[in-house]
Amino acid sequence: MKELMVETQNGVRTLTLNRPERLNAITPSLHLQLEQALSEAAVDDDVRVVVITGAGRGFCAGLDLLERKNQETSSISRSERLDELRWVGRQALGIVHCDKPVIAAINGIAAGAGFALSLACDIRFMSKSARVTTGYIRRALSPDGGMSYFLPKLVGQAKASELIFTGRDINSDEAERIGLVNGVFPSDEFYEQVMIFARNLAEGPPIALTLSKRLLTESTYPDLRTILKQEITAIQSCFNTKDGIEGIHAFAEKRKPVFIGE
Repeated sequence: MKELMVETQNGVRTLTLNRPERLNAITPSLHLQLEQALSEAAVDDDVRVVVITGAGRGFCAGLDLLERKNQETSSISRSERLDELRWVGRQALGIVHCDKPVIAAINGIAAGAGFALSLACDIRFMSKSARVTTGYIRRALSPDGGMSYFLPKLVGQAKASELIFTGRDINSDEAERIGLVNGVFPSDEFYEQVMIFARNLAEGPPIALTLSKRLLTESTYPDLRTILKQEITAIQSCFNTKDGIEGIHAFAEKRKPVFIGE
């Protein structure tokens, strides 16, 4: 089964994360496919708008922590060790620097790096039944994927601090009220409504759309790369703590973590 499904209709390229059994949690191979698909969409004249969504009942549950738990340090390649941005950073840059408008169609749970993925998009729509969460603090981790950069710009510093510090769930009504998403659609017509918006956008002038996105990107994210590097340094420090290890093991074992501050 393909981990990423790609479809293009009427100028809209839909990228569907396709690991429904894991709520579309991201693996290294899925990330590489998504990164490549974004690069291809950026230079394809037949593509005017990109939509990212998830198969099944989840949008993206973030990094696959079960795979992380089973990964030995020795299995990390030299190139991965030298990558200052890691996959989450390159994922954010891939979306921000894609020359086409990118829409996140949040059909279900979006957590951690999955939530960050949606924040990097230009426009976000949410299914009425969906929910999102920063999530990192529950695993004794700090944010990555540009979350510490995007979230305060969308909801303000105080609300972003609350959401990151607590890691609580946010339902669709609250997400729309605080400006996290552009709109909420009923679950039974969610994809239809998103695609109507995307197709209407794709009927606009493509050169003007591209240049408009470039201007918005340059005005909004001039120091994004610096923040992404700082996020990677911070989360790596968290992964190396006893609490970080406990958070991952507790998640895998479906129990409440016990943090000791070490």
